[in-house]
Amino acid sequence: MLDHCGGPIGRGRFANRRDETFVEWKASIQDIAKCPNVVVKLGGLAMCLLGYDFHLRPKPPSSEEAAAAWRPYIETCIEAFGPDRCMFESNFPPDKGQCSYQVIFNAFKRLAAQYSEAEKTAMFSKTATDFYKLKLA
Repeated sequence: MLDHCGGPIGRGRFANRRDETFVEWKASIQDIAKCPNVVVKLGGLAMCLLGYDFHLRPKPPSSEEAAAAWRPYIETCIEAFGPDRCMFESNFPPDKGQCSYQVIFNAFKRLAAQYSEAEKTAMFSKTATDFYKLKLA
């Protein structure tokens, strides 16, 4: 399991270097996606680790703003792993420093809108059910 989209960093020595670090992060995602036994959790991007300033603004971001900020990371993961090896995740409460739970999942729905119903089902439930070997009643 690769957690939080592989943990892209935008703070500390990586601050103000988003374009540069994105290229390295994307290459690493594409490399690990070659391992067929690895699945990725799509989330954890509302943590301050990513380097967005949402927590400093007078108003939290909308789901549209969050989706726009996270789109390159989410789409890169889905493209590399395919929907059947991706699962949207909640990273609450750590994510609440930037936005609400509702904003996060509405952003995920916006990011998933372009995919088929089967692909959405995979990313919102089936991949997790299969990976964790859950028995649904």
